[in-house]
Amino acid sequence: MAAASFTAAKFLAPVAAARSGGDRPAPSSVPVPSSARPLRRSRPARRLGSVLAVSSDVLAGNKAAAAQPAVTREEALELYEDMVLGRNFEDMCAQMYYRGKMFGFVHLYNGQEAVSTGFIKLLNQPDCVVSTYRDHVHALSKGVPARSVMAELFGKATGCCRGQGGSMHMFSEPHNLLGGFAFIGEGIPVATGAAFAAKYRHEVLKQSSPDGLDVTIAFFGDGTANNGQFFECLNMAQLWKLPIIFVVENNLWAIGMSHLRATSDPEIWKKGPAFGMPGVHVDGMDVLKVREVAKEAIDRARRGEGPTLVECETYRFRGHSLADPDELRRPDEKTHYAARDPIAQLKKYIIQQNLASEAELKSIEKRIDDVVEEAVEFADASPLPPRSQLLENVFADPRGFGIGPDGKYRCEDPKFTQGTAQV
Repeated sequence: MAAASFTAAKFLAPVAAARSGGDRPAPSSVPVPSSARPLRRSRPARRLGSVLAVSSDVLAGNKAAAAQPAVTREEALELYEDMVLGRNFEDMCAQMYYRGKMFGFVHLYNGQEAVSTGFIKLLNQPDCVVSTYRDHVHALSKGVPARSVMAELFGKATGCCRGQGGSMHMFSEPHNLLGGFAFIGEGIPVATGAAFAAKYRHEVLKQSSPDGLDVTIAFFGDGTANNGQFFECLNMAQLWKLPIIFVVENNLWAIGMSHLRATSDPEIWKKGPAFGMPGVHVDGMDVLKVREVAKEAIDRARRGEGPTLVECETYRFRGHSLADPDELRRPDEKTHYAARDPIAQLKKYIIQQNLASEAELKSIEKRIDDVVEEAVEFADASPLPPRSQLLENVFADPRGFGIGPDGKYRCEDPKFTQGTAQV
């Protein structure tokens, strides 16, 4: 069956989840289809206070999952460089935010780099990525230059959206980054539409690439998995066998709400088999495991075998946004996941496998520091958007409302605010 095509190392057994009060959940009486049954049984996750460290404990108890997938030296260094870029860029964003260079809400990606890198670095240029409000690192992984992302965060005309998108609305047509979206779930229908367009080009217009179908990846969080749009798009994607991967970045918290308290069944991956598609749970703190799952899901989509739902259990090292004091998560929970830093894990693996030396990795880190510093200097020196840009991309014909026949803004007409201007 479709779900069983994933190996035991990737298609994990259910894990007992704690209720908010700490009670053990009752066994489910709902029958599980044969295609959705796990291929092996893992031991229950260890309880960490009121928190379950699902990924680390399940994967540690699964011998098949313990074997590290092989990567070449070039691949390992590409993964490391991308993850370090994401981390250092976000750390710099925090500095610039507190210095007053950025405005509004800024949501950082620290700790989740293995998910972005593990998936996006396997994509081709025509493949699409749809992100959330936590979108800076997705943009970087897809190839948008760091200076363009930083300038967008500064609200400058040289940004990837000419300063009109800001932190939560990164978009780049040349890189097929179809946007960050501020509201949860609203990017999933856009991603589903992009996947439909790819299939239409392939089957109707006969515009196929040598590799097969172009693939779309929709990133979203655990809180989104309770939204109606999520279920509607899962159904549509499986019905039409669309080339899309739904990637849940389950960082265990929807702002300040614990995933275990808000969801009747916290195992999001199981929602995939309910619609007939594979559902996969993977350790989102390990880029090599994420990459292995991503490769199989992307290959399925390119072959026309349809969508996959992948739950990457990860953790954000900062608050929900830079305005969040992060007082709701337990210190021992944060310490537990900080010890599993995905960048530190990859660095250790690279050195142990003799893929690169410590000095070579230090050289990469230094080069990334220079890239991020240059991005800040570029953004700071860039001009603000001109006033003439204010109503662009708002109205199909701004002369009908915001701009008068004389080319001047109607809001500058004293009669406009008096309600007597002719509109």
